[in-house]
Amino acid sequence: MAERGQNIFYGAFTERPKHLDPVQSYSEDEASFLYQIVEPPLQYHYLKRPYVLEPATALEMPRVRRYGRDGRELRADADPAAVTQTVVEIRIRPGILYQPHPAFARKEDGSPRYLGLSADDLRAVRGLGDFADSGTRELLAADYVHQIKRLAHPRLHSPIFELMAEYIPGLKTLHAQLLAAQQAASADGGAELDLERFELPGVEVIDRFSYRITLQGAYPQFLYWLSMPFFSPVPPEVDRFFAQPGMAERNLTLDWWPIGTGPYMLVENNPNARMVLARNPNYRGDAYPCEGEAGDTEAGLLADCGQPMPFIDRLVFSREREGIPYWNKFLQGYYDASGVSSDNFDQAVSLSSQGEVALSEDMEAKGIRLLTSISPSIFYLGFNMLDPVLGGGPSKAEKDKARKLRQAISIALDMEEFVSIFLNGRGLPGMSPIPPGIFGAHEGRAGINPVVYEWRGGETAAGGHAQRRSRDEAARLLAEAGWPNGRNAQTGEPLVINLDTTPGGLGDKARSDWLAKQFRALGVQFVVRPTDFNRFQDKIRQGNAQLFFFGWNADYPDPENLLFLLHGPQGKVKFNGQNAANYANPEYDRLFERMKAMPDGAARQQIIDRMVAMLQQDAPWIFAFHPKAYSLQHGWVLNRKPGSMVRNNMKYQRLDIARRAEARAAWNEPVLWPLALVALLIAGLIAPALLHWRRRERATAAAGVGESGGRS
Repeated sequence: MAERGQNIFYGAFTERPKHLDPVQSYSEDEASFLYQIVEPPLQYHYLKRPYVLEPATALEMPRVRRYGRDGRELRADADPAAVTQTVVEIRIRPGILYQPHPAFARKEDGSPRYLGLSADDLRAVRGLGDFADSGTRELLAADYVHQIKRLAHPRLHSPIFELMAEYIPGLKTLHAQLLAAQQAASADGGAELDLERFELPGVEVIDRFSYRITLQGAYPQFLYWLSMPFFSPVPPEVDRFFAQPGMAERNLTLDWWPIGTGPYMLVENNPNARMVLARNPNYRGDAYPCEGEAGDTEAGLLADCGQPMPFIDRLVFSREREGIPYWNKFLQGYYDASGVSSDNFDQAVSLSSQGEVALSEDMEAKGIRLLTSISPSIFYLGFNMLDPVLGGGPSKAEKDKARKLRQAISIALDMEEFVSIFLNGRGLPGMSPIPPGIFGAHEGRAGINPVVYEWRGGETAAGGHAQRRSRDEAARLLAEAGWPNGRNAQTGEPLVINLDTTPGGLGDKARSDWLAKQFRALGVQFVVRPTDFNRFQDKIRQGNAQLFFFGWNADYPDPENLLFLLHGPQGKVKFNGQNAANYANPEYDRLFERMKAMPDGAARQQIIDRMVAMLQQDAPWIFAFHPKAYSLQHGWVLNRKPGSMVRNNMKYQRLDIARRAEARAAWNEPVLWPLALVALLIAGLIAPALLHWRRRERATAAAGVGESGGRS
C-alpha cells in the first residue's frame, strides 16, 4: 500500500452526506465531516462533563447584556420576563487563516484570479484541485455576519430559519427583501444575489474582528447555537466564486466543497465511495486541553497536555453499505474505530448476569477498547392527548380517568425488557425527558419516575436500584380508569389501543408481537396501524393518531431543548410545533417560560423538578429509553473520548503508527498452506496422466525400433 506507515486515520460511514453547506447541514452523517472543516466562534470543551462551552475562534466568551423596556441594562439574574432585548457581542482572534482555496487566488494586480470564468476556462475542471492557484486570507467578523445573512437566503432553505427568526426578527425582513430581489433577478436572466448589498437588522459588524447580534427577549440557549456550523464563517468571495455559471453542473458548490479555518479541509468528495480530509496547512495549531474530569488522567487523556493540534495528517473515510465487511475490516485493523451494531454485538461485548457490559475476551486480546456514553436523546411512546380515550373528555373526572389509563400502560410496558431484547441492552430506561448528564437530571432515588418505579435499597445508585411497579398495580389503575380487566365498566366493550407507525418502526412483527403481549397481559387489545411516512405525518399533524413512537436528539445540552417538546404552544395540531402529544398544562407552560431563560442553578433546578413531576403524573409519554452509544477503538488510537455534543473531535485524536503496523502485520499474515494443498491436489491429478503419457511414449519408441530392425 502506498499509504502504509503514514499518519492517516481510517474510518467508515454508512450514509452519504447530502449537505455540507453549513447553512443547510443538520445531520449526524454530515457533522462528522463538516465539524472538522468549519469553525463557529464557540465549541464544547473536549474532556469536561457536563458539557462546557469555550472559545473556538472567539478570543473570549461572548459578552452578553440584557435590556429592559426602558432601554436600561439589567442584571444577569434579572427576571427573564423583564428582558426585551439581549445583545451578544463576539470578538474573534486575529491572525486566523482560511484553508487554501482558489476563491482567494489573486492576479498580479490584486484582482480575483478566478472570477468571470468562461465555459472554456471550466472545460477541464472537475474539482477544486484542478485550479492551478489558490490563496488565503485572514478570518474577519464580517464573514460570520455574511453567514448569518445566508440563513435568510430563499434558495438555501436553512432548517433553522424559522426558529432563529423568532429571536432575530431582521431575518424575516431580509428574507422578504431577498425573495423580491430573486424574483426580479429571475426576470432579468437569473443573476445571483449579492448579500453584501443587503443589511440584516439586528446583526452588525463592529470592527474588523468584532460583531454584534441583538436578540428579541431572553434566550440564553443562543450561545449553544454559536457552537454549530450554522454560525460558522463563510467568506463572500467564496459565494461569488461558486455562483459563476457552469460551477454547479460540476458539483463546484459550497454544498459539495465546504471551506473553513478548521484543522482539516476536504480534498476528496466521493460520497458513494470515500471522503478524504487533509490537514489544513494554514491551521493555527491550538493546544490540546490540560484539564478534564475525574478519571481522565488515569485513562491517558491528559498525556498530550499543551501539544499543538491536530495530531493526524489525513482522515480517510470509506463508505460501507454492509455491516459484515465493515466489521471484518475493523477486526483486521484496516479501520481504526467502529460502532457496535446488533450484528456484531455478541462478538464485541459480553453481558454479566447483572446486565453490565464488558469487552469480550477476543476483543481484549486484540487490545481493543470499548467506549460507552449515554446519548443526549430520548425515545418515547407518545399518547395523543386529543384522543377521547387516552386524553379524556372535557370534565375533570374524565381527564383523571384518562390519566390513570396512561399511567397503567406506562407501568405495563416493560421498557427494561424491550431494551434487553431489541437493543441488546444498549439503552437506559427513561424516567423523564431529560437524559443523564444534562442539567436537571438526577441520579439515584431522586431521579426515578415514582409513578412507574419504586426505589429499593440505599438512597444512591450504588446502594439501591429502581424497580418497575407490578402489573397488579397497573391493573388497579386500569380499573380505576373505568376499564377493569380491559373492558368498559359500563358497556363491557373491550379497550382497543392503536399504534400508528411506519413500516420498519415499532410496527415490525417482532416488536409489534412484543407490544401485543404486554397489552394482552393487561387485558387490553392492541392493534398496529402501519402507513407510509407521508400518511403517518398527516395523522400526527391532524391529531388522528392514538399511540406513536418518536425520538428526539438534543441540539444542545440544555433541558429547555427537551422540555419544550411538551410545551403547550408547541402543540402539533394547533401550532404545528414539536409537541406531537398535544399536551397542554397551563402551569407547566408558565414554569417552562420562566425556566428556559434562567441560568443553571438551584432556582432553575427547583422549577425543572416541579415540571418533571407534572409530566410523570400526567404521563403524556411513556419515557421509553435513552440510547447508549457503544464504540470500539484499537489500542493505537489515543485521546478518543465519547461525547455526542463534541463533534469537532478529530483534531484531538492521535495514532501510534508503529503499533498499528505491527498489529496489522500480525493479524493479516499470508496463509500459505491452502496454496500448498492446492498444489498437491493439482500434482495428484496431473501425475497419473503424466505417467500414462510417458508409458505411451516409451511403447511407441520401442515399436519404432522393432520395425527398423525388421527391414534391415
